[in-house]
Amino acid sequence: MRTLAIGLVAVALAGAAEIRMPKFSREVLPNGVVLYTMPKPSVPLVSIRVLVKGGVESEPAGLAGISTATAQLLRTGTAKRTATQFSTELDGLGGSFVAAANEQYVLVATEFLKKDFAAGLDMTADAVLHATFPEAEVKKVLARSIDAVKGQKDNPQAAIGQYFKAFYYGVGHPYGQTPDEASLGRIDRSKIVEYVKRMYTGRNITVIVAGDFDWSAVSAAVRESFGKASAGTTWEWAKDAKPAGGARLLLVDKPDATQTYFRIAQRGISRTDPDRTAVLLINTLFGGRFTSMLNDALRVNSGLTYGAASTLDQHRLPGATSISTYTRTETTEQAMDMALAQLKNLYEKGITAEQLASAKAYVKGTYPRQTLETADQLAAMLGDMEIFGLNRGEVDDLLSRIDAVTMERANAVAKRYYQTKDLTFVVLGNAAKIRETVKKYAPVMQEVKASAPGFGS
Repeated sequence: MRTLAIGLVAVALAGAAEIRMPKFSREVLPNGVVLYTMPKPSVPLVSIRVLVKGGVESEPAGLAGISTATAQLLRTGTAKRTATQFSTELDGLGGSFVAAANEQYVLVATEFLKKDFAAGLDMTADAVLHATFPEAEVKKVLARSIDAVKGQKDNPQAAIGQYFKAFYYGVGHPYGQTPDEASLGRIDRSKIVEYVKRMYTGRNITVIVAGDFDWSAVSAAVRESFGKASAGTTWEWAKDAKPAGGARLLLVDKPDATQTYFRIAQRGISRTDPDRTAVLLINTLFGGRFTSMLNDALRVNSGLTYGAASTLDQHRLPGATSISTYTRTETTEQAMDMALAQLKNLYEKGITAEQLASAKAYVKGTYPRQTLETADQLAAMLGDMEIFGLNRGEVDDLLSRIDAVTMERANAVAKRYYQTKDLTFVVLGNAAKIRETVKKYAPVMQEVKASAPGFGS
């Protein structure tokens, strides 16, 4: 294991001489649309990203899932094209079209050959600005979404994420509204049209074009297509929202489960937190890579699971830092105790200079490949810069920020964000076999049945 870790460090160091964000331009159109352009002429492809500010945070109370459903409907009928025509034209161009929603925005990501940029931009703008939401298509998408929610109950790895969000954040938090049969059942075409009218407006839209293109032609084309959108009203973010958090446990009963899935969480950081670089290094060591404390203990050394990780959510509002893994029903207590022991070890003993050096080298080496290699990755970084109010220093200064993390600061951050008290637990498994075992982990335990509608919220 030590040999593998040293090898990873060597590979990481080889690619970390310099990290720089390529040149880009930013302009704001008269209707409020923000346009980013970034030339990347090495490959004759153009990536287009359209961000509609708001995302899950903008979903009205009781209508969880409307931002995602709206995104899925954008290509099912527009002012110019039926759903079939849209798909046929997209296939003819050899292009790609993906639409989804996250906590902060709806994303429409398309990619086309350089020679097809004009046609691709026209399709992208048509979907974002001129979707018609045919009644039949709305019903089909919502029906599929409800079926998908029900299907998640048979997939514990997917289901526990939904239960976790609802339980950890709570119903009063923007991230705690989890789409389920009830919320999706309340959505109809009129509510989608109303949502689009409010959110899909110039002041909420960012267009990012990265790849091989002529800047003047792109600027003119985007002005012609997106510059005609209604300016509308800027979506105002909620100033703050705290997750429910706290020392408590949700037990999700799935009687046919032969494995127990669990998450152990505490309050983490936001995307712009001043501690984000130090926390990233600590999380890398704790559970953010294969050669981590958690994975070594629970997979490599004990064989209790096929994988254990620590997830660091970084949204506009502070997310969670959470341990996640699964194990056989009969080893539930052993695995949970071992995960908590690793957390206690990190909190009490901190990390060594050798570990910190390893994490620094690993992040320096993997960051460029994961973030800056393709036009689409670069476009995604520009989107982060706009949504979260970052600047190019987020990339250009990364190495210096990493180097500036001292042992003292790293261990102080470990104590601040990887504590052993007030933990939130979500456990999914055969409750009859693990109920008495897991109740020891928190003073308050709530139990729900996986067969029941919703995700316990």
